[in-house]
Amino acid sequence: MPLEIIIGNHQEIIAIPENWLTALEDVAKQAATLVLAHAIGNDSPLACLATLEVALVDDATSDRVHRDFMDIEGPTDVITFHHGEIVIGVEVALRQAEEFGEPLPREILRYLVHGLLHLAGHEDEEPAERVAMESAQEPIVAKLWTEDLWSRMGE
Repeated sequence: MPLEIIIGNHQEIIAIPENWLTALEDVAKQAATLVLAHAIGNDSPLACLATLEVALVDDATSDRVHRDFMDIEGPTDVITFHHGEIVIGVEVALRQAEEFGEPLPREILRYLVHGLLHLAGHEDEEPAERVAMESAQEPIVAKLWTEDLWSRMGE
């Protein structure tokens, strides 16, 4: 049974067009397949999920989730729950996109891939883990971020 991926915009601070959500849902299925090739172990949560929910949230919500579930203060880019939820901080994504000269939807896609990699068993607490995760993440983002996807997002 294929993985169902639902992406919802749960914030009003930054305009996220509906076509971005649709395009991201479509590419997320391909992302999940690519990420599974980088799974650590045979029992990763990603391989077992039927549904994945991705919530785009503002800084206040990201901060609250970060505090409540990780006991860390402040908003963050991605929080991943092994039961099948990825929380993406859209305001963090915007700040990072502006800092690195990236389009916002590509940065959101990067965070989606990052969350999927967590579901595939990757961690990023230690520097070596972070390097390994980014070396898996960036080629996937580059493969998925096509001219077709960019044009579907209306940019």
